[in-house]
Amino acid sequence: MSETFQILIADDHPLVRGALKQALSTELDNVTLYEAGSLFEAIEQIEAHKGDIDLVLLDLHMPGMNGFTGLFTLRASYPDIPVSIVSASQDMPVVRRSIEYGASAFVPKSAPVDQIGLAVKTVLDGGMWMPDWARDAMENGPADDEATNLAEKIGQLTPQQLRVLNMLTEGKLNKQIAYELDVTEATVKAHVSAILRKLSVHSRTQAVIIARELQLQEPAIET
Repeated sequence: MSETFQILIADDHPLVRGALKQALSTELDNVTLYEAGSLFEAIEQIEAHKGDIDLVLLDLHMPGMNGFTGLFTLRASYPDIPVSIVSASQDMPVVRRSIEYGASAFVPKSAPVDQIGLAVKTVLDGGMWMPDWARDAMENGPADDEATNLAEKIGQLTPQQLRVLNMLTEGKLNKQIAYELDVTEATVKAHVSAILRKLSVHSRTQAVIIARELQLQEPAIET
């Protein structure tokens, strides 16, 4: 590849970021790498290099992610930037949901350097990538209609509505949400009404139940 690519590595473990930087520097000829240790830092980096980031490598367990909510937030906020999940988990439900919820690739942290490079090159070329065992399971296993339906509903929410929904799951009141987002309570109420409508529910409690389906069920085993 003669083109220069700019990639953001978002993981809260410096050793993992270092290993990924080394792998990408080995596999890609022209690449500029940025780092983030939380979802907030990732968004800061994307904003600082707006229009320049070609790919985000995303850890599901870092601070601010709140399960798959962080993935939805990035996809909603920056639809033109592909996201590849890099995870220590190899559970098929996690792989399947990552792809259903908008990731362009799922890369195990245990993958060899050449596979990491292949995954990144595939996504940069506009494709999708996952290990062969995951692809076989996706193609031959039962469809996850629940994940598909949830993705369609959550995918309708704007970035700000996703933030509000995330705060609802934390049990925050409208007044607290308004303060943290620096908006009026009336604006928060309007967002909540829109969230209920888009999720096809009638109460905040029902919305929170749906949002909690985005949580990761397996223990946080990232290293």
